[in-house]
Amino acid sequence: MKIFKLVPLFAILVLASCSSVRVTTDYDREANFNDFGSFAFFKPGIDKAKISDLDKRRVLRAIDGELSAKGMVKSETPDLLISIFTKESERVDVYNNNFGWGRGAWGWGTGFGWGGNWGNTVSKSTEGTLYIDLIDAKTQELVWQGVGRSSLYRGSNIDKKEEKIKCIVSEILMEYPPNQVK
Repeated sequence: MKIFKLVPLFAILVLASCSSVRVTTDYDREANFNDFGSFAFFKPGIDKAKISDLDKRRVLRAIDGELSAKGMVKSETPDLLISIFTKESERVDVYNNNFGWGRGAWGWGTGFGWGGNWGNTVSKSTEGTLYIDLIDAKTQELVWQGVGRSSLYRGSNIDKKEEKIKCIVSEILMEYPPNQVK
């Protein structure tokens, strides 16, 4: 019975962690996304992704799950080829802390009051970027690209790592297919 109380808490934590994914997409306006019902992974492109083979498999499983949930099927003769690309960069955030008690030169007497500059806080983190490219198998042209940026999980908990990857892939593919007006 206690497990059911934890499920909503876990869902909130997962959704909160997904909110930190920043997604952008681009697509070919001439492509008819209704024509794409099957997919396969484009091995030459995937082999170039600069992540471990374990993480590649995690990303591909997550993509497979998301596309299958959208009604697409994996095929030997696909409509779309799926490729991925990754980048990693250092993110630096500087926070100005201009508040607190301090000693000033205003007024009469000692000059104590609000104000002062207590310095800056610098926060560094590693940010990963995952590109998911959907290529028309017939024309070999890129028809859709989704990009997700998020801080990377560096711990050794495999469940957390898989959940983070699923979250990033889910947020990116939430934008596919695009809402196109023809």
